[in-house]
Amino acid sequence: MRDLRVSITDRCNFRCLYCLPETEEAANFYQTRFHPPSANASVPIQYGWKSRSEILTYEEILRVVRVAAGLGIEKVRITGGEPLLRRRVDTLVAGLSAIPGVRDLAMTTNGFRFAGVAQSLRGAGLHRVSFSLDSLDPGNFRRMTGRAGLQEVLDGIRLAQDLGFSPVKVNAVVIRGLNDQELESLAGFARERQLSFRFIEFMPLDSSRAWQRDLVVPGREILERLRQRFELVPVEARGNPSETAKRWAFADGRGEIGIIAPVTEPFCGHCNRLRLTADGKLRTCLFSLGEHDLRPMLRGTASDDDLASALVEIVRHKEAGHRIGQPDFVQPARTMSCIGG
Repeated sequence: MRDLRVSITDRCNFRCLYCLPETEEAANFYQTRFHPPSANASVPIQYGWKSRSEILTYEEILRVVRVAAGLGIEKVRITGGEPLLRRRVDTLVAGLSAIPGVRDLAMTTNGFRFAGVAQSLRGAGLHRVSFSLDSLDPGNFRRMTGRAGLQEVLDGIRLAQDLGFSPVKVNAVVIRGLNDQELESLAGFARERQLSFRFIEFMPLDSSRAWQRDLVVPGREILERLRQRFELVPVEARGNPSETAKRWAFADGRGEIGIIAPVTEPFCGHCNRLRLTADGKLRTCLFSLGEHDLRPMLRGTASDDDLASALVEIVRHKEAGHRIGQPDFVQPARTMSCIGG
């Protein structure tokens, strides 16, 4: 295990259709666009935001990361919910960047608040930033995210590049009948801005349990369409077998695209990721049905050696795979917002 995703809040200021589809537009899309949802889809996951006392403090997060880095964690990504809803994130970044062994420190954000804190995050030691951008059309952006905010996200992406974050990554979840008609324009945007753009297959992590296989645009279909428009050159994984995206560079060197296909082309066998939820649960898979609560140890008398031993034992029982599409697949009780990307 070399990669730790750290969620610092379960709250979000967006209501994305593939995560927290609480808007009327989301309901209309799921109810009318495709065949009627399954019986499970009519039973939304029940959740509530965690109270402040349940959320790990920055000091507790730093302790977990410090111990994990001593066991081999090298890459740390700050996630949410939307991480920039939490105050003074730059202080956490400064603390994480000072931990020996952490060589790559990144953040995933929807970008809506990024402009106001970008400079302080950069100064605190954040290396990289990834933005969510599912549509370049203002109306479709609002349908997908539940709010207007496209210009704020675009401004954030440009500012990240101006401040020297490199590479600047942008992620788009592709949903058939909603934004798949924008594949070419999104790739063109990546080439124009020289970005690392990631197209991600739609996964069953939404709170309405409305995910349907029909809505998934397979990675191979995405690639075939993009190759019809752009000249793409395969990018080697550079000795990193755990990389989740299959990557292609634009032939003129202006940025690249990647395709993450966990549904149609699972990469579970070489996954090296762990996830720490905002309330202190360690997950060994994005689709874990069980979690390991570290908060009692962090707030009790456990030593760092005790915590390290616990982490090692948890990792030994990491799942072999997520089983999406298999008859026995069970969607986790928490949504992506509550798990952390």
